[in-house]
Amino acid sequence: MDLDLLNLACVNINTVIDNVFRHSRAGIKGAQALIVYDDGCPLSRLLEQAYRKVLPEAIVIDFNQSNTEKIKGVIYQLAAQDLVVLIQSMSFRLDAFRIRIHLFERGLKVIEHPHLVRVQDNEIATYIASLNYDANYYRQLGPELKLRLDQAREVKLLNGDLALTYAGRFEAAKLNIGDYSGMKNWGGQFPIGEVFTELHDLECLSGKIALFAFGDNDFSITNCEPPLVLEIQAGRVVGMDSGHCLFEDILNKIRQHEGEVWVRELGFGLNRALTRTIQIHDVGIYERMCGVHLSLGAKHALYPKAGFDKKRVKFHVDVFAVIDSVTIDAETVYKEGAYVI
Repeated sequence: MDLDLLNLACVNINTVIDNVFRHSRAGIKGAQALIVYDDGCPLSRLLEQAYRKVLPEAIVIDFNQSNTEKIKGVIYQLAAQDLVVLIQSMSFRLDAFRIRIHLFERGLKVIEHPHLVRVQDNEIATYIASLNYDANYYRQLGPELKLRLDQAREVKLLNGDLALTYAGRFEAAKLNIGDYSGMKNWGGQFPIGEVFTELHDLECLSGKIALFAFGDNDFSITNCEPPLVLEIQAGRVVGMDSGHCLFEDILNKIRQHEGEVWVRELGFGLNRALTRTIQIHDVGIYERMCGVHLSLGAKHALYPKAGFDKKRVKFHVDVFAVIDSVTIDAETVYKEGAYVI
């Protein structure tokens, strides 16, 4: 095991535990911790060792060597506000639901690292870097961006002579910045770093946008070079400038099931360890990339819309935009790969 990488993982994890979860260490009443892991891939083994070092007092359980009742028994002994770390090659289930659901129901704080097997070996160092938590950066930029989006009347995504224009009010933006104060649940999936929203009226979106990558059928990132240019009218994809067999297949599947390809989420990734060129190919991680992503398809569980039956909509495909700059109400907030507010 790379000791330098292990040491960096310990530093970043320790910062998260102290600054995000405010977890008291051993010897203080109520400061229990539980680590549930599997050893199914190199990254899960690295994170297991790092968390053992940072939380030496923690109860540690190998998920694959323990039965459901034993794991539940340990969880039931924990008190509200205790900390649970889930290190998962894929995702743990105690029944039909992911284990995180049970933990939140009991008021526990949760750090979840799912789908680690999707992280390629040459991406492990990037994953560890993406766990770095800069509280000043996230907690100043995130709320400021949310404030501007919540008040916005127009947002433009600009790239050369291409422009995609959002001409209307937005839904209340959601924050994923490591600040859980005032929220029902404390914790979630790591790495973090995102502000996302969508238009109140989805039809108030038109223009053209170039994509350098998209999430494929296996939840992996597929890069496209040269970038694909989509034409969007009234919130729907109506054209594409060049062919890409896999992407065309995804669009066709959306149309076959949902009739047309809606554009829904507007996501601003904040995580500076991930860029257009520094990637992790798991789409659930990479959507934190410092830049802009959109979602194609009618599915978005956090923003219910009239006319979209959540039992019938199926697709939420993340796509990643080539962006020179972003303006909110004519003021530039993102330029040349970084936020400028």
